[in-house]
Parts: sequence; C-alpha cells; structure tokens
Amino acid sequence: MSFSDEFELLLRARYPLIYIPTCEEERVEGAIANIAKNQGNRGVYIWDFVDGYQGNPNDAGFGKRNPLQALEFLEKLSASAAAIFILRDFHRFLEDVAVARKLKNLARLLKSQPKNIVILSPRLAVPEELSEVLTVLEFHLPAAPEIKTEVERLLAATGHSLEGRVLDQIVRSCQGLSLERIRRVLARAIATHGELRPEDVDLVLEEKRQTIRQTQILEFYPATENISDVGGLDNLKEWLLRRGGAFSERARQYGLPHPRGLLLVGIQGTGKSLMAKAIAHHWHLPLLRLDVGRLFGGLVGESESRTRQMIQLAEALAPCVLWIDEIDKAFSGIDGKGDAGTSNRVFGTFITWLAEKTSPVFVVATANNIQTLPAEMLRKGRFDEIFFVGLPTQEERRAIFGVHLTRLRPHNLNSYDLDRLAYETPDFSGAEIEQALTEAMHIGFSQNRDFNTDDVLEAASQIVPLARTAQEQIEFLQDWAAAGKARLASKHSSLSDRIKNQLR
Repeated sequence: MSFSDEFELLLRARYPLIYIPTCEEERVEGAIANIAKNQGNRGVYIWDFVDGYQGNPNDAGFGKRNPLQALEFLEKLSASAAAIFILRDFHRFLEDVAVARKLKNLARLLKSQPKNIVILSPRLAVPEELSEVLTVLEFHLPAAPEIKTEVERLLAATGHSLEGRVLDQIVRSCQGLSLERIRRVLARAIATHGELRPEDVDLVLEEKRQTIRQTQILEFYPATENISDVGGLDNLKEWLLRRGGAFSERARQYGLPHPRGLLLVGIQGTGKSLMAKAIAHHWHLPLLRLDVGRLFGGLVGESESRTRQMIQLAEALAPCVLWIDEIDKAFSGIDGKGDAGTSNRVFGTFITWLAEKTSPVFVVATANNIQTLPAEMLRKGRFDEIFFVGLPTQEERRAIFGVHLTRLRPHNLNSYDLDRLAYETPDFSGAEIEQALTEAMHIGFSQNRDFNTDDVLEAASQIVPLARTAQEQIEFLQDWAAAGKARLASKHSSLSDRIKNQLR
C-alpha cells in the first residue's frame, strides 16, 4: 500500500495522532496537501517552534515557541471542521509531561472529530507513555517513477533531452536519495555544463556516498576486486557465476525470485570478506558495508530507528550487495545482554527482514565463530545458502600465491617456485600467505635486492598459523561443516575427502 493510500485510510478511520519519521518535510507536506484536497478540501495547518502556525493570516504566529499552546489551538476550531495539523520537529517536546498529557486528552477528543495531528520528525522517538495513542507511518524515499518525473521536469527546463537508456541510468543512480538531494545534485550538473550528461552519474554517486556517510550506519564501499583475485573456492564461485544474471528483467520474466544472500562461515583469513567485495564487482552492483555495532544507540528507541533506517536505505539503493562482516560478534549471546531487550528487538527486526524482503538486496554475511550465532540466523529462508570456507588445500595455496605474485611481480612471476611454496606452507590461510609475502619483501628490500622463493619460505617459517594457535576452534568448525550443516566452498579439500569417507 502506498503512503497516500495508507494516510487516506488513517484519516477516514479517524486515527487522531500520526507520527511520520522523515527528513523530507517539503515532500511529505506536499503529499499531505494533495490528500487533504482530495478529501473534501480539508484544512491544513502547519506549526513549527520558531514561527508558530503558518498559512492562515488569522492565525499566523499562534503558538510561537509554545508547543502546549500549539495543541490548544485545535480546540479553538469548530468540532465539525475537518483539518490536518502538521507539527514539525514535535518529537523534541514529547517527553514534557504537560505536552504528553495534552496529546492523550486530544487523542480521546479527536476520535469524534474529523481532525488529525501529524508529527513530523527526522527520527523515530516515541515515549512509552504515548506508544498506545501514536500511529507510526513510514514515508519512503522517492521511487523510480517519481525520480523520473523530476528528471524530466529538469530536462524540460533546460530544453534538452536524454536517450532512454541514459535517462534510466541516471534515474537508477538517484535511487536512495531524497528528492531535495536529487534536485540539488542535478542542478549542480546542469549549472556545470548547461545540460545533463551520461557522466553526471558519477556526481550522483558521490552525493549518494555523502548521504550514506551522514547516516553513520552504512558505508559505501568501493569494490575493485575480481572473482579471479580469490584463489580456490571453486564451488562458491560456480554458485555465484550461475546467479550472475538473476537481477535482470529477463530473470523476472522467467519467474526467478531475486537472490537473497549468503552466509560465509569459516576460519579467519580465508577470503570471506574478499569474496563479498568480489561479488559486488562481478555483478556490477554497489557494495554497502554495515557495521552492526553502529545500529545501537544510547537513546530509547534509537537502535530500532537506526535498524529501520538501514533497511529503508538499503532497499532504496537496490539492487545492491549488503556486506555484514563478522556478524557473529554483533549478535553473539543476545539473550544474556542487559540492555532492556534492545539487542533482541534489533535482531528480531533484522532477521524478519532477511526472511521477508522482496527487494533485490543481496546480503553477504561473514562469521568466524558459528557457536555464538543464534539458531534463528541459520534457519533456511534467511539466506539462499550457507557456505563453509576452510583452510586452502595445497592446490588452492598455489593459486593464492599466484594471485599475489601476479600483482606484486608480474614481470618475473616465473622465477618463483609456486609448487614448492604451496607444499611448504601447510595449514596457512590466505591472509597468512599474504603476510609471508610482505615479510619476504622486507627481507629483500633490506638487502637491496628483489625477494625470492627462499625469502618467502624463511618468512613463512617464522609465522605460526592460526590453525595451530586456535586448533580446537578450527576442528569444531570442520566437524560442524562435515556434519552437513553447510556447503563446502572448495571442491577439493581434505574436508571433502573426510565427508566422502563418512558416507561410505
């Protein structure tokens, strides 16, 4: 149901107090004005703390710097007069005992009158004593049709036009921005060279990065890694390549649903985060990184509000990849956290969205310690698949050495004995292989020469791999994967042989 339909329904049902969390005051006020006009030309009164009531000359300035007086104004009007009262930034006064009591009294009174109070606020902050009388209504960021109308309006003003493909590209790049930001960035583009051009998409993307940075929840992450930059993990790569076109319109016509996401579980340093970046780059989708710790705020209701904001922003930017690194640390032991149930509510909102989302947001979550993850996270339906990423085999270690040395020394790659390097580094993860190469470069640099195979092996001999220092944890993970709890990311691994032996 659209905002207009839902708001009209609340007006007809005489919901007295409606709370709309949004930063788009101008846009939501315009939408309410149109709805009021369609509903028998209802009166619309707008109040803010600085200027009081506006619009009607007879009442201009009434209630200035007095929120309680602003509420008393409703009782001045005839009981039969249909009206909507918009109160800007009124969330700041809800904790006041007099304001809260007055709102409760008005909620009882307005059930029998065609009047509604609308509180506009940039964030959701509902005190517990008002939770029963306030109705929260979401006002979403502009969708593609609304953005397209705005872009065409700006084009008409400049006397220029764009071909359909470029217009669709600009519209898609604007998704996730407020209408005010879209107008501002496109006006900047037009002011620069007098028209809109295909390269203006970069300007829009920079504005989008700025918007995401300001939320302090999501991070617009540059993804430059290729699938080929990840050594091994053939099963996982094959699974991803098969779904490369699943976000296209042709896939929708075929009847395919949007891919939901992946949970990558395994040992630290085995390429889980690198794979998240490679997925976004390979599918040509924006990569958003979520730090779950940023969802939790100190104010009552702030954490839940941030979670809803994150979901709304991710869906507005869809299709995209949402990367959640080390999700096990964020939601470990939520039942025992002494935060008045905030963690449980945030977790509940998040996993419900994972299960029910229909938008093309592909979630890639990584976890090192499966023991600390709540069982609900592992239930089928949250993710398309759970993959176990184990320690690389000798063949995969050779591929990982090859990837790094191709980047570091492409001119003399053949001078390195990759087979020997792979054989001499058992139990090394991809991160530990990279560290050994870095240390070998320090050895060569300190002696004014290029590093060689022996330097790499000397560096590797000084590294104690995680497979030895955290042997019990790794064995638990391998047993968990061997029990069939997850698909293996690698085709050829010691764990694969172990599972085959168990099945015989």
